[in-house]
Order: sequence, then C-alpha cells, then structure tokens
Amino acid sequence: MKKHTPNPPESSTDSGSFDSRNNRLRAPNHPDPVSYVFTLRPDIDTPTLLTHACETLASLNVLTTDMACKLDDSQRSLALAIQQLAVIGELLVNRALDNLDPLHIATQH
Repeated sequence: MKKHTPNPPESSTDSGSFDSRNNRLRAPNHPDPVSYVFTLRPDIDTPTLLTHACETLASLNVLTTDMACKLDDSQRSLALAIQQLAVIGELLVNRALDNLDPLHIATQH
C-alpha cells in the first residue's frame, strides 16, 4: 500500500517544543508541511478576516446546535458547551468588527 504522508524526521537538530494537541515535536525553524494545507493570503485586510471568522463561528453554532438535538444527555451537554463557545467567539469577533468601523454602527442607529 502506498503511503501518502511523509515520515516524521528521525531526529531534529532544532530545539522544538512539545505540542500536546497532536503529540508532535514542533520545530519553529521547520514549519510542519501539514499546516500549509489551508493558507490565507498575506494581503487580506483585518475586517475581511474577522468577517469570515464570524461567518465560520456562526456556521459552527448552527452545526453544533443541530447535532445537540440528536444526542443523548452528556453528549448533548458537551455539544451545547461547544455551541456556547462558538457564540461567544462570534460575539467577540463582531465587537472587534464594530471597533474597527464605529462610524458604520453610528449610522445604523
């Protein structure tokens, strides 16, 4: 069977730090090629980034709410906790957008 992912290096000469999220040794001088699967253009402005982040969090909110309705007790509680974190993140991003464009808010009221 053909392997599609590269083997991790046998040893590293760089001083890395342990990343508990994926149990891999991270070397800052040698970026993980997997992290470049999804990239953002460097010229994207902050309001655009925040708008997309807000829309992503809103989608996560809907997905986790729908999923919670199909789960039992403790699993439902976990899904709703994730949903609440998504809502909090969405509120924070929306406030950051408001702070970037206070004139837009003043014209809406």
